Amino acid sequence: MKQKMIGNTMEWIAPLTVKARNNIDKLRNSSKKYEALDDSVLYAIYASRIAIKKAGWGSGDNFGVNIGSSRGATECFERYHEEYLKTKSTSTLSSPTTTLGNIASWVGHDLGTRGPTISHSITCSTALHAMLNGVAWIRSGLTTKFLVGGSEAPLTPFTIAQMRALKIYSGITGDFPCRALDFAKTQNTMVLGEAASVSCLEKGISDNSLALIEGIGYATEPLKHGVSISTTAICFQDSMRMALGNLAANEIDVIIMHAPGTLKGDCSEKNAIEKVFGINHPVLSGNKWMLGHTFGASGMLSIEMAVLMLQNQKFIAVPYKEYSNVPDKINRVLVNAVGFGGNAVSILLKKVSKSGR
Repeated sequence: MKQKMIGNTMEWIAPLTVKARNNIDKLRNSSKKYEALDDSVLYAIYASRIAIKKAGWGSGDNFGVNIGSSRGATECFERYHEEYLKTKSTSTLSSPTTTLGNIASWVGHDLGTRGPTISHSITCSTALHAMLNGVAWIRSGLTTKFLVGGSEAPLTPFTIAQMRALKIYSGITGDFPCRALDFAKTQNTMVLGEAASVSCLEKGISDNSLALIEGIGYATEPLKHGVSISTTAICFQDSMRMALGNLAANEIDVIIMHAPGTLKGDCSEKNAIEKVFGINHPVLSGNKWMLGHTFGASGMLSIEMAVLMLQNQKFIAVPYKEYSNVPDKINRVLVNAVGFGGNAVSILLKKVSKSGR
């Protein structure tokens, strides 16, 4: 994370690395047709190219694509709107480059697949809802492969101003301006980040399978306020119980929380975990202290974190938290995400066993 002048104020942000930014710029300049695309689209294209290469997929597979975004083409939309306010007209490409659907459709075009291409916005649980959708398509028998995830490029003055208006943006100093999972903090500490993260889903277990989706859960909570959930996050309770199925609570080793770094968001999710798992719940972790809140992409970044733990058998800790219950072995990791509107998703990942498949 670093501080940068955004508009007229100095703000904490979690931007792409210099290397990643250079790669995105190269992608934009590689084709005339990519020059007008929003960063959110380019991030998704770049991440998707890497993902299918690692999965060994080819364009002949005709896999589906479901990559969503909480906000969509943020920078493009704001720039074209400013243009309209100044001139009362706008550019030819203003409409096609700001539609939410152009994220998945451009990815599908770039990868050469003829499968369905779907974009959606379910705020901060968008990426995990994409995973739910991919699982549903595969289980239905309509396809055997689906590329799923989320992409977000929200580091704009207007977006950060909106978070400021909600009084949830971080204004603290120090090494960790986002104090996600710090349940003793006394102020909101959300910091925005940008990212794209995708996963290749396929039926069965192959030589390059990284993890097994053992359980899925989802729930929507009736809200009294449009941007908050109840103090015990009933939606999370329901989604976690659904993902657990018949498993006992002690069979889960790690929970990766959504935990955006806000007072109510972090504590309500922890309360929900204690309702489901009890006081002696699995060890808790998260990544927004380092990556910021990437809105629609955040859930898939947590999936990546879970896969890293399962693959390397090493718990990834939040550096300012003290731990007393780190497991010796990590076989199952539960990942949570929720967004404005109380749309919770929980995904249970299991360490993949390739013997006897």
